[in-house]
Amino acid sequence: MLDKYISPVIKPALASGAKVLHAKGVSADHVTLYGFLIGLAAVPAVAFGYTTLALILLVLNRLADGLDGEVARLSGSTDAGSFLDITLDFIFYAAFPLGFALLDPVNNAVAAAFLVTSFVGTGASFLAFASQAEKRNIESPQFSYKGLYYLDGLAEGTETIVCFVLMCLFPANFATIAWVFAAICVLTAVNRVYSGYKTICD
Repeated sequence: MLDKYISPVIKPALASGAKVLHAKGVSADHVTLYGFLIGLAAVPAVAFGYTTLALILLVLNRLADGLDGEVARLSGSTDAGSFLDITLDFIFYAAFPLGFALLDPVNNAVAAAFLVTSFVGTGASFLAFASQAEKRNIESPQFSYKGLYYLDGLAEGTETIVCFVLMCLFPANFATIAWVFAAICVLTAVNRVYSGYKTICD
């Protein structure tokens, strides 16, 4: 919901950083891969109770996720790069709650499982519609900064990162945050399935 407002604000700073990386010969795919590995390191950091470190790794991961797209625009976007970016993003999103489940299985495991399940709903509706939209040449100008066209919703990238940040800042409240955000994700998935179906039918 907030992505289309946040992206234009941070884009100039990301573009400046991308120019530096591009000048040094760093490829967009390298930024994507390194960012993913940094983000994945947040899982054991949380599991061992180092939630401040996990927050730093989370921020670095999201910074890399913004930079890779800008680097790709300078060097030439590729379908392979878009595929790698979105695939690793979804893996990271699903993996992050695992750290909290490992940190406190008794209190967090069920909430983490439900959150990941809700992510499957938002992710499946995202990717399924994207494939159909490409077949039918459906375009959406408001998402021109994305490698794939998809339907918007209550829970997108910005909202997910805010949720993860809150989890790192208030780990004792993970379960509550997870249940609330999972409910928002379920609403998003329902909206995407309904809107996507209607769009394709029309």
